[in-house]
Amino acid sequence: MGTAEGLILPGDISQRAVRFANERDAAAACRRLRCSGDNQAPAALDTNKLVLEVKEKLQREHANLPIGKNGRDDEEMLLWFLKDRRFSVEEAAMKLSKAIKWREDFGVSNLCQESVQELYATDKAYVHDFPDNKGRPVFVVVARKHFPGKQEFIEDERLCVHMIENALSKLPPGVEQILGIIDLRGFRIENTDIKFLKFLIDVFYYYYPKRLGQVLFVNAPLVFRPVWQLMKPLLKSYASLARFCDMETVRKEYFTESTVPPDFLD
Repeated sequence: MGTAEGLILPGDISQRAVRFANERDAAAACRRLRCSGDNQAPAALDTNKLVLEVKEKLQREHANLPIGKNGRDDEEMLLWFLKDRRFSVEEAAMKLSKAIKWREDFGVSNLCQESVQELYATDKAYVHDFPDNKGRPVFVVVARKHFPGKQEFIEDERLCVHMIENALSKLPPGVEQILGIIDLRGFRIENTDIKFLKFLIDVFYYYYPKRLGQVLFVNAPLVFRPVWQLMKPLLKSYASLARFCDMETVRKEYFTESTVPPDFLD
């Protein structure tokens, strides 16, 4: 005998209907959480409790990891990785353990301008003195000044991480991401460095997740097109952060006359 949708039925049929509805609602809630673009915790989640669970899990399973700023008990860092992993304690703890271990092995806390001075002096990358119009700290890469192989690869890695750390240290309250600007004026094929690009992608995905808000590729020449075709598959979801534009766009949409980087004044 058939039943009409929504009819309250007796016995086990009714229980199965209720159970199905609950499972359907739970699945819908999970989908909303996965698709949440603002990276915010739903009101029903007790983020303090989740942070404590991640902290206790790291203490149990990775007691050898350092503590303190950017360590396994840094609650601000723990919460950020929870947001990145859609508030999954298991996934956040796993990603955090790798990130904290990498920071320790790489010697991130020991990086300073003096430690990267030789490459810093080339002006091929720098953190701008002023934020963009959204308050985001800005780092600029001058691609024409980068020549792979002219220095040890680890030196480029150290400069890169130092720049990211420097930019993040300038985050004002309420701002969580940074802006990257790739100056492609004068770019030539010999400036291409796919190996370094892979390192940069891994750094932002594994160790600084969701810290990169947007990347501007400024005045890209025709010779950059085949390079972009190689880059795009490697970027995966990060490709959506890329915007190709000219210097006028940078000046008018991202800065004021008094805050625009000097390299983009004319």
